[in-house]
Amino acid sequence: MEVGDLVGIPYREGRDMHWSRPSWWPADDAGPTVVHCDELNRAQQEDTLQAIFQFVEPPSEGQQRALHTHKLAPQHRVVVAINPPDGSYQVTPLDRALLDRMVVLQVETDAECWARHAHRENFHTDIRQFIAGNQQMLSTNNQSFDMQVEPSERAWEIVSILRENCRFPRELEMEVYSGVIGREAAVSFLQWCTEQRLRPLSAEDILNHWTEVAVQATEQRDDIQAATMSDLIACLQNDPDLTDQQQDALVAYIDVLPRDMRFGLVKSLLRIPQIAAVLCQDRYDATILETIQQISRDVA
Repeated sequence: MEVGDLVGIPYREGRDMHWSRPSWWPADDAGPTVVHCDELNRAQQEDTLQAIFQFVEPPSEGQQRALHTHKLAPQHRVVVAINPPDGSYQVTPLDRALLDRMVVLQVETDAECWARHAHRENFHTDIRQFIAGNQQMLSTNNQSFDMQVEPSERAWEIVSILRENCRFPRELEMEVYSGVIGREAAVSFLQWCTEQRLRPLSAEDILNHWTEVAVQATEQRDDIQAATMSDLIACLQNDPDLTDQQQDALVAYIDVLPRDMRFGLVKSLLRIPQIAAVLCQDRYDATILETIQQISRDVA
């Protein structure tokens, strides 16, 4: 592939030079398309790699991915495939700056997946049956390789974007983050996240950082939830004066609790006069009223 295949051919319009859009470029109004840049590290020309460099870089917020003067509509995605740099292939090493703009995932051969593909494409029966009984012969070059992926400021920004917008199965999460910041950093980061999830939220977290901890509050185990409730009750007994934002956060937390725990927490909070006055406000009826009525019936 030449640079012109990527950026287009220059042409003149009046006194200005423009570049024609490559024929493979997806139209702005086309359906979601995956642009597959295959065997990128077999590109022998440095200017070809430089041209693709801009294309694979994640766009800044509010911007479109671009290649030279061409803008890629946001519904389209870019995927790069390379051969492993393990000495088995004649490839050009990708530099750190280029790797820093990618999520590097190693794809390994899977015999069951291949069998489905072979059946769908009507491979010869002898081939399919032989591989079914000799799966180790499907591919002998299936070893993992080190792409020298390391953490960087840009890599952590990509991880942040992934955390905000994606939910990965637990078994895939490590592979994805390892492909951005390297395995050592990914292991440390996910271990830290696990430890944070096991730490009970504090009253400070609930009252002053609710939007950041809301998901964690919902997912806490009952024993950890009990520790959070205990800290919250003790805090409000000592300092029951809440801002409007803290009042909203308190009620939002009550709303995510399981029914029995919600009854228990509200019953304890009603013993604090200032907090009882907060919970009895009309604006919180949707969350609190049923709980208070149930407590009243239990007392009666």
